[in-house]
Amino acid sequence: MPWLPADDLLALKLTAQLAGTTTLLLLVLGTPVAWWLARTRSRLKGVVAAVVALPLVLPPTVIGFYLLLLLGPQGPVGQAMQALGLGLLPFTFWGLVVASVLHAMPFVVQPLHQAFEAIGARPLEAAATLRASPWDRFFTVALPLARPGFLTAAVLGFAHTVGEFGVVLMIGGNIPGATRVLSVALYGHVEAQELAHAHWLAGGMVAFGFAVMLALYVLNGRAPGDALSGSRRRAPL
Repeated sequence: MPWLPADDLLALKLTAQLAGTTTLLLLVLGTPVAWWLARTRSRLKGVVAAVVALPLVLPPTVIGFYLLLLLGPQGPVGQAMQALGLGLLPFTFWGLVVASVLHAMPFVVQPLHQAFEAIGARPLEAAATLRASPWDRFFTVALPLARPGFLTAAVLGFAHTVGEFGVVLMIGGNIPGATRVLSVALYGHVEAQELAHAHWLAGGMVAFGFAVMLALYVLNGRAPGDALSGSRRRAPL
C-alpha cells in the first residue's frame, strides 16, 4: 500500500500548482502596490494599506463567503462572466486562485513594502543624477536592492497558500482532482477517522512549515537564534 492514497497525491499536486500560481500572480500584482505604498504621500495610503492587510484579521470563511456571493451565479462578477460565456469561478481551480490571491495578499505586499522602504531615497536620487529614467531606477536600482524582500514575500506567499483551509473550502469545496487541496484532504481524513493518513499529511505540513521558517532565516543571513540573542546582547545592564 502506498504511503499516501491516490487522492492525496492528487491533492498534493493541486496544492503545489495552486501555491505556485498564486505566488507568481501575487508578485506581479503586489509589486506595484508595495512600491506605491513605499513611495507615495497620498492620503489614501492608510486606506490602501488597511485594505491590503484586511485578510490578516478577517476569518477566512468570511472572505470565502463574500467571494461566493460575488462570483456566484447571482453575483455581479458571476453574472458578467456568464454573459461573456466564461462560466463561473466557484468550485474550480481558478476560483481557488482568486481566493488565494486575495487571502495571501498581505503576506507578499508587506515584505515588499518594507523592502522598498528600507532602500531609502539616496540610491534612487543618485541614479536620477545619472539621468536614469524612473523605469531604469526601478528595475536597475530598486529591484536588486529589494531582492531579500522578494525572496521573503515569495516564500511566505507560497507557504501561506499551502496552509489555507477555510477560504479554499468555501470557494472550492472538496472535489477530488479539481479543488481538494492538502488541508481539505487532511480534514476529510480526520472526519472519516482515517488517522494514519491524517498523520502523514499533518506531519508533512509541519515539516514543510519548519523548512519554510528555516529558509527565511537562511535567506536573510541569520541563524534561528540570532534575533533573540542579539536583543539580549543589546539589552541594558
